[in-house]
Amino acid sequence: MSLMRWRPGRELTTIRDEMNRLFDDFFSGFPERRREMFEGEWAPRVDIAETNENVVVTAELPGVNQENVDITVVNDVLTLKGEKKDEKEIKKENYHRIERSYGSFQRSVSLPTGVQADKAKATYKDDILTITIPKAEAKPKSIKINVE
Repeated sequence: MSLMRWRPGRELTTIRDEMNRLFDDFFSGFPERRREMFEGEWAPRVDIAETNENVVVTAELPGVNQENVDITVVNDVLTLKGEKKDEKEIKKENYHRIERSYGSFQRSVSLPTGVQADKAKATYKDDILTITIPKAEAKPKSIKINVE
């Protein structure tokens, strides 16, 4: 029978790792919502779809004026920046609950394929921003093999 040496630090490390995993698993399904709850920030929700010709990004921007939104595409990363302004000046002590978020936002998402950023088009209707970006044309190139 072999004797095992007891190392209390190892058990504590294992417990700490399990607790970290537990908290990470609990919050991992809703990273944007978690950030809103704990940091008071918000970022628009986006859907990214792909057709044969385009990448289509749809973003919810409730209460945001289109003049307050900036869209950029650099190296196949789409960035939305903007600001949602508070409509009224009411003293905070008169509120019973504040759940709506205001302030600046920035959201960057990687696009699933190469795009032609200079040909992107955006529309804004009913607080929904739709960005249509043509895919980059991938032209096949034949390579001749030389026999030596």
